[in-house]
Amino acid sequence: QVVKREGSGTESPMIGDKVTVHYTGWLLDGTKFDSSLDRKDKFSFDLGKGSEVIKAWDIAVATMKVGEICRITCKPEYAYGSAGSPPKIPPNATLIFEIELFEFKGEDLTDDEDGGIIRRIRKKGEGYSKPNEGALVEIQFEGRYGDRVFDRRELRFEIGEGDNYDLPHGLEKAIQKMEKSEESVFYLKPNYGFGSAGKEKFQIPPDAELQYEVKLKSFEKAKESWEMNTDEKLEQSCIVKERGTQYFKEGKYKQAALQYKKIVSWLEHESGLSDEEETKAKSLRLAAHLNLAMCHLKLKEYSQALENCNKALELDSNNEKGLFRRGEAHLAVNDFELARGDFQKVIQLYPSNKAAKVQLVTCQQKIREQHEKEKKMYANMFQRLADKDLKSAATLQTSHTEDEEMKDEQNGVEDKSEVDTEA
Repeated sequence: QVVKREGSGTESPMIGDKVTVHYTGWLLDGTKFDSSLDRKDKFSFDLGKGSEVIKAWDIAVATMKVGEICRITCKPEYAYGSAGSPPKIPPNATLIFEIELFEFKGEDLTDDEDGGIIRRIRKKGEGYSKPNEGALVEIQFEGRYGDRVFDRRELRFEIGEGDNYDLPHGLEKAIQKMEKSEESVFYLKPNYGFGSAGKEKFQIPPDAELQYEVKLKSFEKAKESWEMNTDEKLEQSCIVKERGTQYFKEGKYKQAALQYKKIVSWLEHESGLSDEEETKAKSLRLAAHLNLAMCHLKLKEYSQALENCNKALELDSNNEKGLFRRGEAHLAVNDFELARGDFQKVIQLYPSNKAAKVQLVTCQQKIREQHEKEKKMYANMFQRLADKDLKSAATLQTSHTEDEEMKDEQNGVEDKSEVDTEA
């Protein structure tokens, strides 16, 4: 590798970075076989993936700086080997490339690709397995805010319970993308870090961007649904239900919801159960959906609250909590008629439910206010239309009068003209 032009800065691309280059390739006899410059189209690839470019490129580009131009000579084993790449590259060909590096950026790990979690891999991990939700992980990490290290620890914890250890949810999400022994740097935007609340314990202000360096030392994956028999699913469901309830009592609604979702994923499609197992599974699923609805109400996620209420009511159509919480969700999004229907049904089935009576009064008041508002709106609209009609009529009358006056004036002119002629 020969550097033909020095680059700028001190950083080079890391494994997994998206790099953008221009290149030209020649055979040893000087035959040009490919060039992005000729196509006037830069080439981008993910560094170090092992499948996107030849091995020599992964090695060479990892050493470059932005703006650098280098020439590399690639032996066959670092290029296309004994197979070559017909028709342009023969077997066992040594190749020469000139590469210019334009930019590189870390890998976006977010579902929406909003740049909220960016990973840069310092050291590639082993194998292909990654931690899942509920996995027991052992990590060594350092958290930075600006130039200040605010947290440095070795920690063993279960994915989904990071909040108990003062870890931001974005970091847990990032760890689930790691391989064993991987060492990576993660850049978290505020909504994946400590958010608008900040973290007083670490003197992190609101809306702070964070950086974490993490080594995943080891992990034990949690059993997936298909790996558990019915007894295990029922047993684990009882355990996570209790854990979820504890989180809920502590006001940790997101963590609680994660636990209840496990019950749904394990038992929703379970078949071939005995009567006793079916009864227990149905009871656990019902509790999970009701509790999820409550979590989503607390988090102001009303569409998800409605979805879980409906799921609960599919299992028990007259369930008091299911009807009441669905009424609350309807009320929160101003669907007053639907909310009233749910609260009325609660009172009809459970006459002693005082909360439903209070909410029914609220609904009726809201409906009256809505009707009054609509009445005023329509009255104003009709008044505007009436005013418009009056204005149009007045304009028409004025126009008619002007036409009559003009006609009289024209007649007067004609009469005068005739008199003048006669004279």
